[in-house]
Amino acid sequence: MAVKRSSKLCGASFDAPFCLYLFLAVNVFIFILWPTLAVLKESVFVHGVFSLEHYRDLFTINQSLVRNSLFVGLWTTFFALFIGLCCALYVTHSKNKGKKVVLAVLLLSLISPPFVSSLAYIMLFGRRGLVTWKLLGLHWSPYGPHGVILIESISFATIAAFLIIAVLQGVDQSLEQASLDLGASRWHTLWRITLPLAKPGIITAALIVFIRSLSDFGTPMFIGGNYNVLATQAYMTAIGSYDFPKASAISTLLLIPAFIVFLLYRKILGKVPMLSSKTASVDEDLLGLPLWVNCIVFIGTWGFVFFELMKYGTIFCGAFTKTWGVNFSFTLQHIKILKLTKLSSLIRSIQYSVIAALTAGIMGVLLAWFLGRKNRPMARVIDFIADLPFILPGPFFGIAYLLAFNWLPEFFLGTGFLVITNCIYRQLTLGIKSGISVLNQINTELEDAVKDQGGSDIYVLKDVILPLLKSTFLVSFINTFTFTMTTIGGIIFLITPYTKVATVEMFDAIQQGDIGVGSVMASVIIIVVMIINAAFSYVLLHKGKNSSKKVRRSHVPSIEATR
Repeated sequence: MAVKRSSKLCGASFDAPFCLYLFLAVNVFIFILWPTLAVLKESVFVHGVFSLEHYRDLFTINQSLVRNSLFVGLWTTFFALFIGLCCALYVTHSKNKGKKVVLAVLLLSLISPPFVSSLAYIMLFGRRGLVTWKLLGLHWSPYGPHGVILIESISFATIAAFLIIAVLQGVDQSLEQASLDLGASRWHTLWRITLPLAKPGIITAALIVFIRSLSDFGTPMFIGGNYNVLATQAYMTAIGSYDFPKASAISTLLLIPAFIVFLLYRKILGKVPMLSSKTASVDEDLLGLPLWVNCIVFIGTWGFVFFELMKYGTIFCGAFTKTWGVNFSFTLQHIKILKLTKLSSLIRSIQYSVIAALTAGIMGVLLAWFLGRKNRPMARVIDFIADLPFILPGPFFGIAYLLAFNWLPEFFLGTGFLVITNCIYRQLTLGIKSGISVLNQINTELEDAVKDQGGSDIYVLKDVILPLLKSTFLVSFINTFTFTMTTIGGIIFLITPYTKVATVEMFDAIQQGDIGVGSVMASVIIIVVMIINAAFSYVLLHKGKNSSKKVRRSHVPSIEATR
């Protein structure tokens, strides 16, 4: 029989140390809700007086910004969704070979810093591009909405692919098999069974890609030429003219579709486990695709893979090319520049990323424990607020931090405190969701058994919760580390001369037309992210295997036995 539980408050777990739960909950309010409200307040108060002047200007004088953003966003969503769906069907439903290569390229795209696609596009198809100028001798302008749509479609196709793959892997194949047994063709099975079942993932992917396109300010800045959009204007307004009320109004306009997506995301995918116990294999029996669909999927998937491989090959070669487009001779000059002037930024990026990843991992595990065991109103409020940054546009969250915490002493601004905090809370929800997903599959009697034996909350946490949520910590660490190493949209507003990181150095290099240094920074960031993620995963998982052997020899009941 389980011991009688202690009192509860604000939805915390009965067994949770309330002070720790309260500390985490207050931090969620301070570092997520307060900055969000600060942006909304700034956008409607001009010189301390309530006014909707900036919103009125956006729909009158600056109508073209809204129109351009919607045009690019809609076309980007269409093409990214097409590529993502091709990759997802290729991995989950086709009988073609090379699925591991496709998955590897998708993962590589996921850990790449922003602007890599833009940089590769300029190097390949720019006025001095390798393909257009050097090989084909063409003189054309790659800049404009067509370039922005192409690059954003390629960049965001990875997000769409993984979301759709996650849903397709959860589709019950017995339904598809039953459709075929009843005489339906493969096309009708795909059209009437498979795709309708995958509709939640497809809709969510479309909405998230649309939001990412609206909030992307880097690609239009590098590729758009004179074609301006809302996100770029928000960045220029905040950084160039320091007009924060107007920048806040633009960011708030980006928030509206993001909030709609956020609500749909919680409604559609909120009940889908993020860490499914189902293990899908690329070698299992597949139902296959109709021939003509398979041809389209094959062309779409391998066209994407070919472009990605060409992109990374170009970036790597650019790091060792003297002057791209003029002199293609080999040089180590750009590596020396990295060593002499940019190395401190790279080291700082790694330090910030490790701190952010460890903190987000620990907070995610603890909050998952507290929130996952109870469904109280206050717990749902905290869960709702913690979800917000995951879907908020990066520039919105960056400007929000700037407005909310600009009063902090120089110590916090000069040590990267805001940069790290911004990254932690933007990725915190993944750890919480994955932790809750794992806990929902575990019988609470295991925790009660520890307490029946006289164990305190600390023992429950140390001996039961932490070992069970090891995968949650790993997922959160890898996700937050990768994000912090590669992000720029949210933190560029918080960077000072003392807190410059590698992605900002890369951003500056591309802006100045220094392709060699930009290529070096991009290559090094990708390599560092791959090495640290692989090393951390190996250490944690290898240690876990050794620990599991010890557990089997102990008297602690296994998880399987409690189900």
